Amino acid sequence: MKRFLTRALPAILVVIGGAGIIHCCSDNSEVPAAVSPTEDCSQFVTLTDAVPDAILEIRYFGTYNFVGTRIDGYEQPTALMTRQAADSLRAVSDDVKAMGYRLKIYDAYRPQCGVDHFVRWAADLTATQMKPYFYPDLDKSVLFEQEYIYERSGHTRGSTVDLTLFDMRTEKELDMGGTFDWFGPESHPDFCGNPETGEYTGDNSKSPADPKRSITAEQFENRMILRRAMLRHGFKAIDTEWWHFTLKDEPFPDTYFTFPVKQLKN
Repeated sequence: MKRFLTRALPAILVVIGGAGIIHCCSDNSEVPAAVSPTEDCSQFVTLTDAVPDAILEIRYFGTYNFVGTRIDGYEQPTALMTRQAADSLRAVSDDVKAMGYRLKIYDAYRPQCGVDHFVRWAADLTATQMKPYFYPDLDKSVLFEQEYIYERSGHTRGSTVDLTLFDMRTEKELDMGGTFDWFGPESHPDFCGNPETGEYTGDNSKSPADPKRSITAEQFENRMILRRAMLRHGFKAIDTEWWHFTLKDEPFPDTYFTFPVKQLKN
């Protein structure tokens, strides 16, 4: 589930970043003055250079995502983040590795044209091929109204990451009781428990589509293992997605970057 504002914001220009020449998503529209867009990628790193133990499954480079196609701006199946966020994520990785886990990354930096792609998709009510997998309980017409889709994303500022844990013992993802990008209250960190205390309550009243739908105590605790590790190392959570975290002291809180996702040149 990706939260973006409802007015489509254009992506911008051709890019020459400090880490090498790359091409940006572009169109001929003007960017609102309130937004600070930039194509400079010099303060970003390739995530696996900073966090070599991370496993990548970049969902928006492929077709298994809520849109069902590769997302604009994802030119290679890699992950980029600001240097500061990547350094903090390395500390998380070292922490969970000691517990027998590795980080599995679904998405990190996202260019503005990728956000624009989500907005266009949400406006097309006929494009519902992935509905059974990601939003079976919702009519697509409510995605803007219920704030599942916005025109800007924290991912575009470069210090936000979507991730889960990979269990080295079982060689599988840790069971979180729900899929990444599921549109619904079942994705909320407080579904069936209190994320502030880590207490499992079993309360599934937030799932109006199916009152019998819930997650187990083990699945809730698995979500909490990830959450606690991220919070210990300077990230903050949101109340709608168990997989989504942003560096508290993000270096570019007002900047929306435009360069594409591809391997950076040193």
